[in-house]
Amino acid sequence: MIIIRRIVLVSILATILIGSVITTACSEDLGTVRGPEIGNMAPEFQLNNLNGPPVSLNDFRGKPVMVNFWTSWCPPCRSEMPFIQNTFTDKIWEDKGLVVLAIDIGESSSTVREFVENYGLTFPVLLDSTRDVSLEYYIRGIPTTFFIDREGIIQDIRIGPFSSVAEIERSLGKIIR
Repeated sequence: MIIIRRIVLVSILATILIGSVITTACSEDLGTVRGPEIGNMAPEFQLNNLNGPPVSLNDFRGKPVMVNFWTSWCPPCRSEMPFIQNTFTDKIWEDKGLVVLAIDIGESSSTVREFVENYGLTFPVLLDSTRDVSLEYYIRGIPTTFFIDREGIIQDIRIGPFSSVAEIERSLGKIIR
């Protein structure tokens, strides 16, 4: 009888402890969890480049930068890639110094390389294999694109795909004057 009471007591205490841990974890105010915001400095990162040496965001200080987070399995990411490629190769934006960095989240280099070749992408593609950069940038939906001005300040954030080059150009107007 004493053993049964102890088992019941331990079970009750364990249930209370687990319940309080779950309640505490789930009651976090997600409104206070923030990633980079418009008007703030873009967090620095250094990632492996699919086709070359590692790339650091600071390498491009003084230039307008478009940073796109994506994955190859994401249909909206795939649909916007031709628009990003067209923008990257447009002489107007090239003359204005635009840098495009596409950051793949968590996929193998062979998967990303195949995707890049199939889509004919020529802009730098970086590998966030550990997902550390996407966590620092608080990526909660893909694709997500950051528009960073010459001083390193985020001027626009787009969550979701672009449906045309014109949509990209509207955001570029905020970082290229």
